[in-house]
Amino acid sequence: MPTQLLLGDEALAQGAIDAGLSGAYAYPGTPSTEITEYLKNSPEGRSGKITVRWTANEKTALEAALGMSYAGVRAMASMKHVGLNVAADPFINAAIAGANGGLIVNVADDPSMHSSQNEQDSRLYTEISLIPSIEPADQQEAYDAPSYAFDLSERLRIPVLIRLTTRLAHSRGPIARRGGHAQNRLSPPEDTGRYILLPANARASYADLIRRQRESLRESEESPFNALFPGEDKRLGIIASGIAYTYLLEVTGGSPKNPVLKIGQYPIPIHLMEEIIKTCERVLVLEEGYPYIEQRLLGIPPREFPKIRGRLTGEIPRTGELSPGIVAAALGSDPVK
Repeated sequence: MPTQLLLGDEALAQGAIDAGLSGAYAYPGTPSTEITEYLKNSPEGRSGKITVRWTANEKTALEAALGMSYAGVRAMASMKHVGLNVAADPFINAAIAGANGGLIVNVADDPSMHSSQNEQDSRLYTEISLIPSIEPADQQEAYDAPSYAFDLSERLRIPVLIRLTTRLAHSRGPIARRGGHAQNRLSPPEDTGRYILLPANARASYADLIRRQRESLRESEESPFNALFPGEDKRLGIIASGIAYTYLLEVTGGSPKNPVLKIGQYPIPIHLMEEIIKTCERVLVLEEGYPYIEQRLLGIPPREFPKIRGRLTGEIPRTGELSPGIVAAALGSDPVK
């Protein structure tokens, strides 16, 4: 298939189409709106092969997608970061009830508040709900993420969140498409009672969700979205998540001299994290949004663990979005021209 030049939002939408998407529901909100606009204007959306609907709010969008998942087909709900507050009730409960067909929740965060009232980080919701998440680094990964996330959702039988941020959602990049995946057949389970979260059902389902966390962590440790790259200069190791990894490559001309841990799937890959901390004198954490990874590495006040550097210690500004210039300053170098 020919290479296409797409926004991150559009790449994610096309990736979902090619991964066998049957239904997409959303409430509009920048920087997530273009996901659903692309789907509605696609041949599959216009023909009705894929059901694409704007809904009254984010909660009803997720509930509609949940219904399709329960019927055995692949579905997704899309919203901006503050919209996840509205959808929090079905989002957290969906992890306990589980998924049948693959279920994706696309959430676009807005660091620097270009069109939002706060900078909240959606990764925190995945932690309290025990739901795995994918954070693409570029448009190609945004395209690849839905296929992987649908498969992961069906393996673990829980929803998967895909986190985008503004610069990735609204910038263009080339993507190489793959062959399409056929839509799932309707296959509702015989026991639909497990989707009814009365306490007797919920207790058993929650215990099962807890048991599956070990499998979720193993998936993250082996994920193609996570990778540890060796480097010669072990005085500094770099952990870069999502688009921060792309900024790092831009600043270093594509060849960082330091060891780099690229993170694009959560829960945090503990063994990969331990490896880079063990082998490097200091570790700089580059991440878009809250100091989420940094705080989990510390576990104690930063003044008592000076090896970890990032937003909490001032090398990266505590507010606002990342940029190649900020990454270059944190590395103590000028961006490669």
